[in-house]
Parts: sequence; C-alpha cells; structure tokens
Amino acid sequence: MTGRVRRAWRIAKLLAALILCLIPHLVWKLLPWHSPWPRRFLGLAARSAGARVTTDGQSLRKDVFFIANHISWIDILALGGATGTAFISHDGVAGWPIVGWLAKQNNTIFVARANRHGVRDQIRMLHEALASHQPIALFPEGTTSDGYSLLPFKPALLAGLMPPPRDLQIQPVWIDYGPATPEIAWHGDEAAGANAARVLAREGALPLTLHFLEPFDPEDFPDRKAVAEEARNRIMARQSASLSSRAAV
Repeated sequence: MTGRVRRAWRIAKLLAALILCLIPHLVWKLLPWHSPWPRRFLGLAARSAGARVTTDGQSLRKDVFFIANHISWIDILALGGATGTAFISHDGVAGWPIVGWLAKQNNTIFVARANRHGVRDQIRMLHEALASHQPIALFPEGTTSDGYSLLPFKPALLAGLMPPPRDLQIQPVWIDYGPATPEIAWHGDEAAGANAARVLAREGALPLTLHFLEPFDPEDFPDRKAVAEEARNRIMARQSASLSSRAAV
C-alpha cells in the first residue's frame, strides 16, 4: 500500500468516525444530558489516524487539570479519547474550518494570547469549565516540540488557576511516541496540512503511551510559576528515566 493510499484510507476512517459520532451527539445536545460522543469521537479518530494508545498510571476522572508535553495534533485525539478532557487552545483554532467547530463541541476554552486585556474573560471561562467537573488539559509549552526536549512551560497560560477556583488536582502527563517520535513531531516550520498529510501517510501503526504521573495539589505552591515548574520537572524526570532505560537496552 502506497503512502497516498494509506492517507486516503485513514481520512475515510476519520470521516466515518465523525459521521458515526456526530448524529447521536447532536441528539444528546437537544436533551439535558452530558454528551459522551466528543470523547468517543476523539478516541476513534486517534485510532483512525493510526495511533494505538496505551496508558501508564491512573488518570483522575474529574476535578483535574492535566498538564502535558506537546508533540503532535494526535496528542489531542489520544488524551481527549482516554480521559474526556476539554482543552485550552489559542483562539486561532476557533476559526479553522471544521476543526474549530469540532473543538467547540468538546468545550474547548479559546484564549487570545496576544490580548492581555482578555485575561479576565479567560479566567471566567476556565472557572465555568471547572465548575462542570469536566477535566481540563493544557499544553503549557505553547507549541509542539521535538518530543525529546521540553520547552519552557509558560506560567501565563495558567491564568485563572491560582488560586484554584475549586478543589482540584494537577496531574502531569508525559505523551510518549517511543521510537516514532522524530517522524511524528510537528516542527514549527511545517505547515499544518503538510504535517497531517505526512502523518496520515505513515506506514504501520503508531504506538503512543500516555504516562499519567502522580497528581499534586496546586495550593501547596505559592503561584502559577511554581505550579508550571513542578509539572515540568515531573514530566522531565519521567521522560529522562524512560529514555535512559531504553538506551541501556
């Protein structure tokens, strides 16, 4: 099977997953029920794109704020499908055709990073999301990395978290693509469409492990900078230990 055929086949499966989940989701929205279909779609979409997701550790189910490293757009499908989390994203995504609308169905919180005067609105949206008990996830690097190094975590992206608006835990997550990391990593100079085309044309399944690390209470830390640093240190320690172990084999 050629790369072009693999890409077409995976796109067809993505569309089938969307159709399968969209109709019942729209019905759920007419009723006073929480729709489980965005989470199911994300899980199916991750698998349709070739990912085979496994988990290491126990993820919290509610009243949790996930902080994770960011390598690829597949991170969102995998983490959302595994946990049902909503995401904090830059507001540019809201305008993307189809993708922006789908993100809104999963209660994505869009933030205007360049608008400092909008911080109050961002805090309000975050508080409203946490009040619903849905997990929230953030990629505090602010962009994707090469998967082997962690960019600095931006404390400003944690606006609204300190002091915590309710009793919740921070759970760091290390997203790990193993040996496939170099070919999956979405570098900043690669267009979104080109990256998606390349990843969808990839040969073979894509093993992906979500490492759910020990959660901690943000109230034990003085400010959001300390919270960001603690989460980054925990992810870095888990990543370094795993990479060292693999190198020794």
